[in-house]
Amino acid sequence: MMRAASALLLAGAPLAAMAAPPDPAPPSAAPVATSLTVFAGTAGGLWRSRDFGGSWEAVTAPQGELAPTGAVLAIQALGPRVYVGAGRSLYVSDDFGETWAALPVPGRVLTVLSSRYPQSDPTLLVGTTEGLLRSPDAGRSFSPPMLPGTAVIRLEWPGPAMVAATGDGVIVSMNAGTTFSAPGAGLPRVEFLSLALSSFFSVDPVMFAGTSRVGLFRSSDGGATWMLAGLAGQRVSDLVWLGPFLYAATDAGLQRSEDLGRTWRTLSEGLEGRPLHRILFPLAPGSGAEILAAADEGVYHSTDGGEHWRPAGLPGQPVLSLGTFPPVVPAPKGKRKR
Repeated sequence: MMRAASALLLAGAPLAAMAAPPDPAPPSAAPVATSLTVFAGTAGGLWRSRDFGGSWEAVTAPQGELAPTGAVLAIQALGPRVYVGAGRSLYVSDDFGETWAALPVPGRVLTVLSSRYPQSDPTLLVGTTEGLLRSPDAGRSFSPPMLPGTAVIRLEWPGPAMVAATGDGVIVSMNAGTTFSAPGAGLPRVEFLSLALSSFFSVDPVMFAGTSRVGLFRSSDGGATWMLAGLAGQRVSDLVWLGPFLYAATDAGLQRSEDLGRTWRTLSEGLEGRPLHRILFPLAPGSGAEILAAADEGVYHSTDGGEHWRPAGLPGQPVLSLGTFPPVVPAPKGKRKR
């Protein structure tokens, strides 16, 4: 399934078959409190909570319009604009998720990632079962797929390095995705589902990668070499690295390491070892105490860093993805907000 070790050059004209997303629309008449809004993707579609998990509503289409349908595996909310990957379409909303446009893409959408500074750099990356798509204009057009035939499951782009977890390895580009290296030494040829990179990756190129069935791997040299870092035999669906804590969503529940993967502790009170698909820290990096978890039977919420959990909606539903708006950054002291 994997392409040749040296990666392919990005070339060619934009994909003409892809429709452009709508022009920015005025906000909905109903006010949107982004600090309270959470999206959840399930096997049957998209859900939204306007009160941080207190209640949920299915995101459905008004008559004659569109809404995301099918299994929702990817959500990214950037402000008024929200991207959702469902089936073989990338759905785009420019009014906080009220109305949607669909962009058909090659393959099933697995992950969506914008640049670190979407206000000034509108580059959008979409990982699918058929390769990696890149848009220079926030999804209005796409270049032909990079890594054709490769399932691109997760992406991280600290700049200039770009890291992709794929169907049979972790690959790294040092030129923003133009070419990719082969998987590093020490990695098994299995499906990789999750990534966590050092906050200062350009000078401290440490990263972790979780697999579908072998556990967790760690690289200290930017992906050139790897070694097993615990959770052997587990499915590691998501990773979040906050300061000294490394969190892993696994098929055995939520695990946390305070020593870079050498030892792990299961955080199970209220979760009872439920398999988890995603974990979301809505207030990160300012606070890592608030956590939402997408489980095989609903959404769960912790207010103390994962020590204790309570149900937060969608009981009995397999929740595959979570997304929320980035926290508002306060204006520097001494300067007024405009």
